[in-house]
Amino acid sequence: MGIIQIELFATLDLVAQAPGGPDEDPDDFAYGGWQAPVLDDVAGAQVAAAYEGADALLLGRRTYDIFAAYWPRYEGDEDFEIARLFNSIPKYVASRGRPRLDWAGSTLLGPDLARAVREVRDRHEQVRVVGSLNLVQTLLRERLFDRLDLWVHPIVLGGGKRVFADGAVPASLTLLEPPVAGPSGTVFLRYALADGAPGVGDMGAPDRGR
Repeated sequence: MGIIQIELFATLDLVAQAPGGPDEDPDDFAYGGWQAPVLDDVAGAQVAAAYEGADALLLGRRTYDIFAAYWPRYEGDEDFEIARLFNSIPKYVASRGRPRLDWAGSTLLGPDLARAVREVRDRHEQVRVVGSLNLVQTLLRERLFDRLDLWVHPIVLGGGKRVFADGAVPASLTLLEPPVAGPSGTVFLRYALADGAPGVGDMGAPDRGR
């Protein structure tokens, strides 16, 4: 069985809606593209490294449409390796509709999303989930992920779709490596899903912290 690794950009108040541009999410969101002013070389290098070893993409419909309109036609140099990877590996798409999947290697997941995602994880070693906030929220609720790469940006928006929306289930995560901060103040955090729910305790107990 492989692993499902979520790649997600968020603000300090954990808004993850439309970081890439104003047309990324048309749902009356005034801050589309909020990531661009604070993107730095450190975060860019981390993003590129996060895809190393990936052998499948798991995408929501909206993210798929954005990627399918861009990466197959990419002709630049800076992101050539990512373009080559994305164009060559299988893409699995979660959608309630019947989208046209013209990007080579694309497959629509079945209506039982949890079952379909488990089958994808059984079929591949390193599955990456990119953006796709609605899909991510489903995976979080179902505990259908193994790692969470979270880039927290020094921005507070005060509104928008947040990572942990209503219906989030209690979960414990383990920090896999020390946080890394870029010059713009963006902090990279890599977590693994841990067994069990969060524990409780009494901060007034004599043995707290032991």
